[in-house]
Amino acid sequence: MIPDRIDITWIMLIGLALASLLIPPLIARPLLGNALLLAFAGLKGRRLVLDFLDLRAAPPLWRGFVSAWVLVVVLFAWLASAIVALV
Repeated sequence: MIPDRIDITWIMLIGLALASLLIPPLIARPLLGNALLLAFAGLKGRRLVLDFLDLRAAPPLWRGFVSAWVLVVVLFAWLASAIVALV
């Protein structure tokens, strides 16, 4: 039995969630750790909107808007954490 896209996304989301739990104790530099955690969050967000919200079948303009929105949210969160770490 070949897993479909939803199953692969589900396994990837679980793997990224577990990695998000394991990464903070392993990385001593907060900016790098935050960047890695937020990259995982961005990957999870993109997979969620593409597969579970079925945006993969939507027009490219909608996929671009939603992907850009996920990227802006992740970059804003990283910028906020960077400002807190530097102050």
